[in-house]
Amino acid sequence: IAGYLDLAEGRSASVTMFVSPQPVEATDDAFWDQFWADTATSVQDVFALVPAAEIRAVREESPSNLATLCYKAVEKLVQGAESGCHTEKERQIVLNCCRLLTRILPYIFEDPDWRGFFWSTVPGAGRGGGDEDDENARPLAESLLLAVADLLFCPDFTVQSHRRSTVDTAEDIHSIDSCEYIWEAGVGFAHSPQPNYIHDLNRTELLKLLLTCFSEAMYLPPSSDSSNANPWVQFFCSTENRHALPLFTSLLNVVCAYDPVGYGIPYNHLLFSDYREPLVEEAAQVLIVTLDYDSSMSSSPTVDGTTTGTAMDDVDPPGPDNLFVNYLSRIHREEDFQFILKGVARLLSNPLVQTYLPNSAKKIQFHQELLVLFWKLCDFNKKFLFFVLKSSDVLDILVPILYFLNDARADQSRVGLMHIGVFILLLLSGERNFGVRLNKPYSVRVPMDIPVFTGTHADLLIIVFHKIITSGHQRLQPLFDCLLTIVVNVSPYLKSLSMVAANKLLHLLEAFSTTWFLFSAVQNHHLVFFLLEVFNNIIQYQFDGNSNLVYAVIRKRNVFHQLANLPTDSQSIQKGLQRKKKTPEPISRTNSQDGVSMEGSRPAAPAEPGTLKTSLVATPGIDKLTEKSQVSEDGTMRSLEPESSQPPPEGNLPSAVSDGEPWSGEASHPRRDRRRLSSASSSGQWTPTPDWVMSWKSKLPLQTIMRLLQVLVPQVEKICIDKGLTDESEILKFLQHGTLVGLLPVPHPILIRKYQANSGTAMWFRTYMWGVIYLRNVDPPIWYDTDVKLFEIQRV
Repeated sequence: IAGYLDLAEGRSASVTMFVSPQPVEATDDAFWDQFWADTATSVQDVFALVPAAEIRAVREESPSNLATLCYKAVEKLVQGAESGCHTEKERQIVLNCCRLLTRILPYIFEDPDWRGFFWSTVPGAGRGGGDEDDENARPLAESLLLAVADLLFCPDFTVQSHRRSTVDTAEDIHSIDSCEYIWEAGVGFAHSPQPNYIHDLNRTELLKLLLTCFSEAMYLPPSSDSSNANPWVQFFCSTENRHALPLFTSLLNVVCAYDPVGYGIPYNHLLFSDYREPLVEEAAQVLIVTLDYDSSMSSSPTVDGTTTGTAMDDVDPPGPDNLFVNYLSRIHREEDFQFILKGVARLLSNPLVQTYLPNSAKKIQFHQELLVLFWKLCDFNKKFLFFVLKSSDVLDILVPILYFLNDARADQSRVGLMHIGVFILLLLSGERNFGVRLNKPYSVRVPMDIPVFTGTHADLLIIVFHKIITSGHQRLQPLFDCLLTIVVNVSPYLKSLSMVAANKLLHLLEAFSTTWFLFSAVQNHHLVFFLLEVFNNIIQYQFDGNSNLVYAVIRKRNVFHQLANLPTDSQSIQKGLQRKKKTPEPISRTNSQDGVSMEGSRPAAPAEPGTLKTSLVATPGIDKLTEKSQVSEDGTMRSLEPESSQPPPEGNLPSAVSDGEPWSGEASHPRRDRRRLSSASSSGQWTPTPDWVMSWKSKLPLQTIMRLLQVLVPQVEKICIDKGLTDESEILKFLQHGTLVGLLPVPHPILIRKYQANSGTAMWFRTYMWGVIYLRNVDPPIWYDTDVKLFEIQRV
């Protein structure tokens, strides 16, 4: 802080007073004004000139001076908001206070003794100003948040003035209707204001301060109790904030309208510097933080999207007190959905455009924030989800997600990105339309490190999932259940798989049904159940177009016979486990016949050593993440009530963490009801027993496939012998015209596992989102080296 004051024209004498235990009177304006004197500083200057050690020293040794500094800085923001910031000097003071608070707040949050400071009232700061009694004084946090909200709609500072004259009768900040000053056309606003980079820069600084206020959440450890809402967000998104609606709309529209290509002309971004991008990033981050809301706690009809009236009615809707969540859940006009979906798809596809026209567009870095935003949209607004699935536009979201998943699969620092991509696909796969849309031929040739294939978007999905499972890193293993659940959910609707994709599915079954894999962990056999369910769905419901898959099943028939004859005696179990010791690789890739990768693709690379990453809480198991629904003949779904007292049905996986301690990291605990069937050895290590193997082997759904093999194998063998065939095209032709009508068992009902909101995923999203925000804000490094508790910062 000494350095900061040196900059302010060398008046450093008073610094000793500031750091010394001697309190400085709040009324000593000459002293305090030096901190925001109108010197031209930038936020980077403030960070360089106010070192962490000094802020902590003042906090410990001169607490009253730190308190006064915060109070005076907030007071300056409030005054700026009151006056409307008409002079250059006032704007400079507001920006300097903004930067100073952004610098200091994390050090207030990291100290539990200070955490309540902003929620205490300051004597004499009455709600109505003046010297009223202190009973209606506002807490400092509220004054700060309301001032920032006002300043975000301040004519000639953050928005275009509507007045033509420049005389001092400038708009009164209290009489303006901020809904007329929304920053960008889009949802609920048709007028696109003239771009003004000064306004963009000022908005960005204010949003940075807002995000810093909200970041108190980073200094609390993760807890399974989702009721502990963030008080800063809670107040800011309440009816106390008169700008809530225009600000929500401004943030959403600024993000969704952004075009990084630069007025649509390739390479244009090289000629113009882009003042919009920092604002768009900041807006996206503030938006997802304000939407951090556990929807499993709310029984509100509006979040469900089914019982609302017209959009944004005047009647007070029931629903979340968080107005941002409320507004998001009530968007309903088709053109608004179209605008949002097009915008998100355009931005998510940006890294893909890079690959076939290098450097033609500015490469954006905020795809993780966009994925969180897309998740929130689908989770809180079911009408939006149905709109997304109504046309093949959903594929414009699917392809970038598959691109990110494939690209990040070997990178330890991007585990969070892998999870959110898979969560979004799990959510989409619960709707029949998603499976149907996947049948669209895939013709976009985005260079990806996967085998070349000709087929549909379903083929692309299966090939990428196979690549993740066989060549991703170890930490992705908890995602295998989710990946296969997605394939199960879409399988009844897949009209025709390519040979490449069919072989990939069979390769997974082969890998997952080896004895060492089945016997080495308590839940591994579930992966086999999922894959068998995929084959059964396709054979029963889509046999006609799937001769490639049927042919692959016939070729690999020994895998199914081995499963049917799986040994269950102790000796064989031990022998199976011995084999594991010789095979360290979790899944061998040798017989996966990976053809040539696509032209122009780069192999997925691991993280550079030393890359920073933030830790994540464990995600709930698939049985907590989803609930089963049965699809009726007319296509409607009815939820199947889980039978509470019994062990989970076979298709449901034991949770990735035990029920008792939901935050116990990533270890996998066998469920209590499974322990009876498997003995725990003296070391507490789980060991498989014959009873345990029998308990699930007897339930393997092999009847349909065994019947298919029984009917078709003799016929195929006969053709090969009769015609001396070694050519598979003839066999495929025969299979294409074959039929199994009347020969297969009665079709089973289609089961879909739909994502269900739960507090476990709500907490996962909170830690993931703040981890992304922490790592992405490096200039200036707002939270770097402060004592965050929500996650750990680790180096790869």
